[in-house]
Amino acid sequence: MNNAAPSPVGAPSPANSPTPSSGVFSIPLHPLSWRQPFEWLRLGVRDFLRAPFIGLFFGGAFMVMGWALLKAYERMPAYVLALAAGFLLLGPVLCLGLYRISQTLEAGGKPDFGDALLAFESRIGPLALFSMVLLVLEMVWGRAALVVFAVSFDGMPDFKGSLMALLNPENLGFIVAYCSVGAVFAGLIFALSVVSIPMLLDRPVDAVTAALTSLRLVLTQPGVMLLWGALITLLIGLALLPWFAGLPVVAPILGHASWHAYRAAVGVGAVDTPAQSPA
Repeated sequence: MNNAAPSPVGAPSPANSPTPSSGVFSIPLHPLSWRQPFEWLRLGVRDFLRAPFIGLFFGGAFMVMGWALLKAYERMPAYVLALAAGFLLLGPVLCLGLYRISQTLEAGGKPDFGDALLAFESRIGPLALFSMVLLVLEMVWGRAALVVFAVSFDGMPDFKGSLMALLNPENLGFIVAYCSVGAVFAGLIFALSVVSIPMLLDRPVDAVTAALTSLRLVLTQPGVMLLWGALITLLIGLALLPWFAGLPVVAPILGHASWHAYRAAVGVGAVDTPAQSPA
């Protein structure tokens, strides 16, 4: 009896995996059009409808995280805004299971909840390293947010658990400073992670190669990627109201769509199709 665990459907295997690149710049990037981000969303909806219960599980996890952040805001408002944005920007890591579902569907297989939940096991080393880098960036962001609070107010203000009080027009200087600092970190994290996590799941590349490939994509095709980032921000923003109720649906759709964004931009295509193994 063979006790070896079967490989997840759609996961790279030694016979058909792309050969690791000799350098970051040897990985070809496909040209993208302005219409493609909307097509990625359409494909994300399609994948969600093909495996709705698994998607709702992951989306529900995002909603619970949102509730936890609201509770945390009552005790540490200086940190919670950076934490909230950071959780959303760390979404590519949290969406690994959704990437696995789309990968499986693309390969013609049937999604499996256990496989999606443990998708990280196939590339745990590179994924852990990349997650640590994002975590460090998030910690620096949190510290920068605290500095903005310190220089904007005389001591820690009491906002009585109200975000509206925090965003009062009287605090315009704080709002501008905070958003400016946040935009820098948000842009950096987005640029490093927009396609890198799906790439790590799909290809035998290291974390540095994946991150630099993602950064190269954003720098070489900034218009389309800016549109994609704006769509993600808009949809997540709408899903947060009221009480994060839209996240169980919106989060998995965006997770699936992010897989298709990777496949369109960096995925195996006519220019980099791996050699087929002999029959």
